[in-house]
Amino acid sequence: MSAPVSFRAGLGGVLLASLLLLPVSALAWPVDLVFSLESGKDRFHKLTAVDWIEVEDPSVATVEILPGSNELLITGHRPGRTLLLLYAEGKFGVWRLSVTEPGVRAVPEAAPEQLAAAKKACPGLQVNEGTERSLVVTVKDAACRKALMSLFQTEAWLARELELTFELAALQEQLAVLTPGLKALGLEARYSGAGLVLQGKATPEGHRRALWELFRQSVGRVPLEDRVKIDMPEAAPDAGPAPADAGGVPVEALEKPEKRKRGAPAR
Repeated sequence: MSAPVSFRAGLGGVLLASLLLLPVSALAWPVDLVFSLESGKDRFHKLTAVDWIEVEDPSVATVEILPGSNELLITGHRPGRTLLLLYAEGKFGVWRLSVTEPGVRAVPEAAPEQLAAAKKACPGLQVNEGTERSLVVTVKDAACRKALMSLFQTEAWLARELELTFELAALQEQLAVLTPGLKALGLEARYSGAGLVLQGKATPEGHRRALWELFRQSVGRVPLEDRVKIDMPEAAPDAGPAPADAGGVPVEALEKPEKRKRGAPAR
């Protein structure tokens, strides 16, 4: 049997990068950061690099990259939660945007039931609730993976707080879950050591959909090697204004006879 593959979530070394500066080279639940703001208010956030961003539900919040900078303008529109996908230099991360009513402080979502279910499905799961929170677990089968996904979709844990080790069978099962959605986009994925390689050819929209698929269908932070070739659609040539005669009437109008009502005299 192959040795388990360890997906360490960076409990110390990448803390600053994953939180504030750069989308980390990772994918899958849980999110990297919970970003709180009030409805009707703006917040600015500086990144070291960002190529593009996409908000899952713009009715909750919108995010704009300010021209000529790597600064984000984040605007809350209504109370609720949504996800923000960030991409830079072949890496991506996902934040949760939590919008509250003005004057209301966001309260992190607790998940006691999901944690209890994860402990039952994943024997040996260890939780440290001290100053440096951590969750350490070995994912041995599909039941454990699904229980962890339910837990990590809440706000109880962030990516940097995890240390996951996958048994080979559980890793293959996760890849099987990912394959159909990626194949429909013309892409394929495979694990290489402790990382995942994504390759193929896709439009910018297809590429973004693939990254969302990787995040939503997986658990644990896995280094991503993004080899996708972006197929940029060709811009349609500008035909310019329709040709016209000396009086400015389009040629098409001259070529089509005027329709008249039956019985109406010709002018």
